[in-house]
Amino acid sequence: MNGEDNDQVPHHPEDKEKDQIEESEIESLDAEGDEIVLSDNELNELIESLCLSKVEEFVMLGYEHVSGKDIWDCVSDKYRKTGIPSLHQIVNDILSLKSTQFMNWMTISMYKGAQF
Repeated sequence: MNGEDNDQVPHHPEDKEKDQIEESEIESLDAEGDEIVLSDNELNELIESLCLSKVEEFVMLGYEHVSGKDIWDCVSDKYRKTGIPSLHQIVNDILSLKSTQFMNWMTISMYKGAQF
């Protein structure tokens, strides 16, 4: 992995109001079925570690210039219209991201004029 992969995985800048998530909105269930609440910092750390895990997978597949931020930008792009989903959906979206989906998103983003 290269040094780029240690970048923080921020929310989209355009979604500032979505970044202001109340702690009560990020809820999940633990193994016993009890509700747990994650702070924004804990949620960001969780998302970052999941994205970096996906980066490691993509590097093994030969995609050496992928960063955690790229993964999060790809996955969170669909949240722009619908808003931030539940934690289990975010985890599923990151871990189930296929390299072909990611490359399609990158290509479309380049045509839209995103900076790479």
